[in-house]
Amino acid sequence: MATQIFLNLPVNDLNKSIAFFTKLGYTFNPQFTDEKATCMIISDTIYVMLLTKAFFQTFTKKRIIDAHTEAECSICLSAESKDAVNEMVAKAEAAGAVIPNPATDYGFMYQHSFADLDGHHWEIMWMDPAGPPQQG
Repeated sequence: MATQIFLNLPVNDLNKSIAFFTKLGYTFNPQFTDEKATCMIISDTIYVMLLTKAFFQTFTKKRIIDAHTEAECSICLSAESKDAVNEMVAKAEAAGAVIPNPATDYGFMYQHSFADLDGHHWEIMWMDPAGPPQQG
């Protein structure tokens, strides 16, 4: 069985977050959705649990930061092409995301990012399967 990843993110308004990510094309597992949380499906092995801040707080004694003003992590997802990177970021911006930086093109890798409604930083990237150019 492949290892699965469940990324847990605190959100201010669960319904607004669901609406935002629905506009980006994601779906949610109703088995793990209630008034406190939802399970967003990224792939067969990657899931994002969006948790109300009050519910998220039950899992930690640490202070929950404001991701609009402090960095907590950078979530990076791959895309199939440069166009797919741009399409996802455009969808995010249309849905209310903030675009913190212009796209970066390294030739073999292309990336662009957005901050979601709660300030979580998402990187969308495409990489040439051949990898970086060989030096030497």
